[in-house]
Amino acid sequence: MQPPAPRGGSEVKVEFRALGPLEAVVGDRLVDLGAPKQRALLALLVSQLGQPVAVDLMREALWTGPPPPSAVTSLQAHVANLRRVLEPHRAPRTPATVLRTHPPGYLLDSRVADVDVRWFGDRAKAGWQAWDRGDPHRALAEFEAGLALWRGPAYAEMANSPCVAPEVARLEELRLSVVEGRCAALVAVGAYEVAVAELKAFVHAHPLREHGYELLSLALYRTGRQAEALAVLREIRTRLGEELGIDPRPALQQLERDILNQDPALGERLIPAGPRSGGT
Repeated sequence: MQPPAPRGGSEVKVEFRALGPLEAVVGDRLVDLGAPKQRALLALLVSQLGQPVAVDLMREALWTGPPPPSAVTSLQAHVANLRRVLEPHRAPRTPATVLRTHPPGYLLDSRVADVDVRWFGDRAKAGWQAWDRGDPHRALAEFEAGLALWRGPAYAEMANSPCVAPEVARLEELRLSVVEGRCAALVAVGAYEVAVAELKAFVHAHPLREHGYELLSLALYRTGRQAEALAVLREIRTRLGEELGIDPRPALQQLERDILNQDPALGERLIPAGPRSGGT
């Protein structure tokens, strides 16, 4: 998939892929990012693209417990190696333009580097905008394009680091919201059987996400399976009560009443595409 145009009109020299194991593309070629600790250092920098990362934070993130006396020397060696990989044609003794020194640490310059995390956010935003315009077909295309960028857990090399974990959590919540948005669009365009299959897997994996159950119930009802639709709503009511001690939100309670009454409006109703999480 071709990435969106770079922001600000600058020429992008490096494209990072962080929605899965970290990858870097330099000159249309995947490059070798080196040993695990070097990859983890780059993942930390990519997660803060355009923002300086202090050496002290790098040491804290890369070593469990007190860092060894050689930590700063090791970091400097990793940075030097990464600079050679990310700017293979940079002339000797000329300043780095991708991985720059920025006291008290380093930064990846967002004017010449881009990351699939940004592309995913743009696709998600475009999907919500299309949905708001009443164009579920376009919303479906945008959501699917965004989800196609994912190759595994975001920032896999650093996913458990306290420095990166909040960003990983934000991206995962956004991904789940886009999955729900895609399923809402599938229902809206009449792809009920596809939506039912995917939503059954989704609610099994995420049993407390009410919106998934709401969409599944509506999709089942539209395929003529009223009893199954009601059973889905009873399941989420039971789960919420037993595990969280709460009732379903009002929209689910209203949907249950409408299905029981076979409300004719259910044949056309558009359920909102879901919470727009993760800063979109």
